[in-house]
Amino acid sequence: MSKTPAPVSTDRGATTHPASTHGAPDRRWVGLGVLVLAVTLVAVDATVLSLALPSISETLRPSGTQLLWIGDSYSFVLAGLLVSMGALSDRVGRKRVLLVGSAAFGVASLLAAYAPGPGWLILARALLGVAGATIMPATLSLIRTLFPDARERATAIGIWGAGATAGAALGPLVGGLLLEHFWWGSVFLLNLPVLVLLLVLGAWLLPESRDPRPGRWDVLSVFLSMAGVIGVVYAIKELAAEGLHSWTVPVALVLGSAALVAFVRRQLRLETPLLDVRLFADRRFTAAVVASLTALIGLSGVVFFMSQYLQLVRGYAPLAAGVAEMPAFVGAVVGGLLTARVVRRSGARATLTAGLLAMGVGIGLLGFVREDSGYLLLGVAFLAVGTAEGVVYTLASDLVLGASPAAKSGAASAVSETAYELGTALGIALVGSVVTALYSGAVTLPTGTGAAAAEQARQSIGGAVEVAGTLPGPLGEQLLAGARGAFVHGMNTAAWLAAGLLLASAALSWYLLRGRRGAAVPVPDHRADREQQPVG
Repeated sequence: MSKTPAPVSTDRGATTHPASTHGAPDRRWVGLGVLVLAVTLVAVDATVLSLALPSISETLRPSGTQLLWIGDSYSFVLAGLLVSMGALSDRVGRKRVLLVGSAAFGVASLLAAYAPGPGWLILARALLGVAGATIMPATLSLIRTLFPDARERATAIGIWGAGATAGAALGPLVGGLLLEHFWWGSVFLLNLPVLVLLLVLGAWLLPESRDPRPGRWDVLSVFLSMAGVIGVVYAIKELAAEGLHSWTVPVALVLGSAALVAFVRRQLRLETPLLDVRLFADRRFTAAVVASLTALIGLSGVVFFMSQYLQLVRGYAPLAAGVAEMPAFVGAVVGGLLTARVVRRSGARATLTAGLLAMGVGIGLLGFVREDSGYLLLGVAFLAVGTAEGVVYTLASDLVLGASPAAKSGAASAVSETAYELGTALGIALVGSVVTALYSGAVTLPTGTGAAAAEQARQSIGGAVEVAGTLPGPLGEQLLAGARGAFVHGMNTAAWLAAGLLLASAALSWYLLRGRRGAAVPVPDHRADREQQPVG
């Protein structure tokens, strides 16, 4: 008969059992598998739609701006709510929030799958973001509950990070496979069987945990954080796409910035803040957040424009385009799993900096892609970007957890996930807007194209492909040639800009992590670990 583990007494009078409360070590690792399943699902949903955009353009006929919103409304809303939902999970229970959020994710997936128009689809994607915001921070904070040992936790986060980054890279392949046989809504219905499995196994295997002294839930902080993030990101997106032609851009920027300033000032005054912004005084924490943000801007931007390049410029079928992007998926898995070993050999500073540099070089290679480039160049770039992203995201997540108290791990994890989702949204918004703007300015239309058709062709390459199909043969071919050349020009420029951002982030990370070459990633505060209260 096995004995119940003896309680561990803490210096604050709390009593807790070891984090392996729910059985033998192998059960903890199976529980980790459930968390990886959850985070992979959310990550897949961020990119699975990329290959469906041409099909959505043909079926729902969205404008160029609506198409961008279909791509990034999910990430915008998710980013705006992550901090609030992370703090909520600390208060009411991380397992509970994870399971409720998973059920809501399933309902929102149904709404998206059967959207009758672009507005409905944008709304459904936003609801998916609300549900996804409850899942992401809960998964990472529960890892800390399951694995109190720093070395085991580093391995667990490596596996979790591989799931997150591989999910983002796997999205196009899954989408391509489904689109070969079904309509675009099938990419959302895929979520349902996975969510059923997650709910059943999660309820059985995962322990409950929460902050034993969470303090009150500050509704004003929730509102300020959401308004600030969404306002600023909306302004940046519209500024990149439309310039200052609309009064909503400066208004959203001013109001969003003011909300963020008010949020920070309020957190400094509250006894139990929604987010302890003093965490940013730790250079590890700041370096990790900046690295996650810039890496995801690069990755999501690559997925956005390369999926269109492969299908609309090179003429790949959706499944073939997904297979072509497979090196990014393989690299993400390998990078995430090897991170802990590389850090023990080289240190966190060198590993994070090298990852950002490699990612910048990989994205920069796409600046040399032409309409008829061989696949070798594309494959090498995909592999470099995926592997580097796996390393950067996994290490950044570990740095965030190590720099924060265990009792507040949900809110701290949410900062890391906010950087992840903001990066995804900004990557689509900024990179997508650069590609769209340069494309619209460079595309040449053959004489004889009607005004309405010309306007549709200028909005996006998808619109140009559709218009070309309605024109006489030589005229359609001329339009396609001009549209493809303009798109590749925009794609090359966007790739170089994204690469420059990654190289700048590498330099900043090297500076922030100076003096932290040590073999371990962060050294956790074990007193803080003992303060966390597993429940049940």
